[in-house]
Amino acid sequence: MIAPFVDLSVHHRPSGVSDRIAYGFTKTLRLCADTFFAKRYGHRAIVLETVAAVPGMVGATLNHLKAVRRMSDDKGWIRTLMDEAENERMHLMTFIEVAKPTLFERLVIIAVQWVFYLAFFALYLVSPRTAHRVVGYFEEEAVLSYTLYLQEIDEGRSPNVAAPAIAKRYWGLPDDSTLRDVVLVVRADEAHHRDVNHGFADELAGLPVDHSRIAPSPPHEGGVPLAA
Repeated sequence: MIAPFVDLSVHHRPSGVSDRIAYGFTKTLRLCADTFFAKRYGHRAIVLETVAAVPGMVGATLNHLKAVRRMSDDKGWIRTLMDEAENERMHLMTFIEVAKPTLFERLVIIAVQWVFYLAFFALYLVSPRTAHRVVGYFEEEAVLSYTLYLQEIDEGRSPNVAAPAIAKRYWGLPDDSTLRDVVLVVRADEAHHRDVNHGFADELAGLPVDHSRIAPSPPHEGGVPLAA
């Protein structure tokens, strides 16, 4: 399989109070994840993908309600965010097959998801721009985490097991695909979400958005293109 290209150098430099809040919040959560999971990347992915599936659904819901309330076009945001939420959920379903979560981790997932859902919902109501910037920074960290996961696999510290059947079906991967192939497409997904959400935040800030610089999303079931 040809590895999807991911630009690892992409980083949105915080500008203004909104961006700094988003960046500081993201770094705090990164510290918590590093402390709790260390290099157990499979288990880290399970918990973090549970959280990552929340923003797209929240954003899609609130943009849907706004479009209906204002009787206006959503410019393709709703479908894009719904696809993001489903894509992140499929990441979770895939890694559950790779690293079976413990009972404690399942309890952590329940607690973290509820807290994060309520917090992100409130943030999106107050400042959609900050909310999308938070997701953009989340995805920057996700790209880094999956790059480190690849390094663990390549250096033999994490077993390169066969790709789960659910992953091969969702991304259309060859039958002989391995975990490394899965991590490559997941990382490319996260790079796409990174650029899309930074673009949404820029648009809400009245800044120009260059759609040609958005990382392509690997083909997957039900995928929708970002509206221009």
